[in-house]
Amino acid sequence: MSSKLQITQTAIHGVFTVESKVFGDERGWFTESFNAHDFVSAASLDINFVQDGHSFSHQWTLRGLHYQLENTQGKLVRVIAGAVFDVAVDLRKDSPTYGKWTGTELSANNQKQVWIPPGLAHGYLVLSETAEFLYKTTNYYHPQSEVCLAWNDPAIGIEWPLPVGVQPNLSAKDVVGLSWDVAPKF
Repeated sequence: MSSKLQITQTAIHGVFTVESKVFGDERGWFTESFNAHDFVSAASLDINFVQDGHSFSHQWTLRGLHYQLENTQGKLVRVIAGAVFDVAVDLRKDSPTYGKWTGTELSANNQKQVWIPPGLAHGYLVLSETAEFLYKTTNYYHPQSEVCLAWNDPAIGIEWPLPVGVQPNLSAKDVVGLSWDVAPKF
């Protein structure tokens, strides 16, 4: 393990949290949010990121669960303002965790990141008043092959931390997400 990174495996095969060393004093703090050499050393993954995304969302916005059938993307995700509940669902038929999900709270305070390999659906729920979310992806966005898996499908059983009586704010495509039974898998 790299002295700058702590890698922790989640319940899903190949999905892990990444925690960078934070250097702080009375002036504030500094962290290296990504260093290719350290990532390869700590995670044993040689990854080439080609695109960054940055989103801003209001509380109880739920984005996802999205994935691409072509130009599949690995994602390194983090929150730079606010907090979210980040979810990955394993769609890889040959995976020991096929059909399972994992959730991690990501926040500006905890500075955790999550690595999500290709072959998983991804989404998140904004827990704070607002949140800014960053994605580093290993392939380009390909809207023609994007699939949306239903965020609330009981076959998956994600335990979203929504307060009783609160409905998430969804995009039009997320409202009509596919059920687990019909969604294409890898």
